Amino acid sequence: MNFYRLINVLSIVIGGAVAIFAQAEEKQNTYLLLGGIVLLMFGVYRTSRNIPNKFDQPEEETYVKTEKINED
Repeated sequence: MNFYRLINVLSIVIGGAVAIFAQAEEKQNTYLLLGGIVLLMFGVYRTSRNIPNKFDQPEEETYVKTEKINED
């Protein structure tokens, strides 16, 4: 599990560094910038895939209870 986390973090850091490096030059290398952004987004996607959704938890009961009305 830690190996995959390391891959995610490394892809985010390396992708961000490559994207910044490619954009910092006077004449931008479009393919290098695109590769850095793709690597960055790959790491972000893999990281966000492991974060649980806040709506996945079972719904808790509310404090308000409804009462049945008897129609006699």
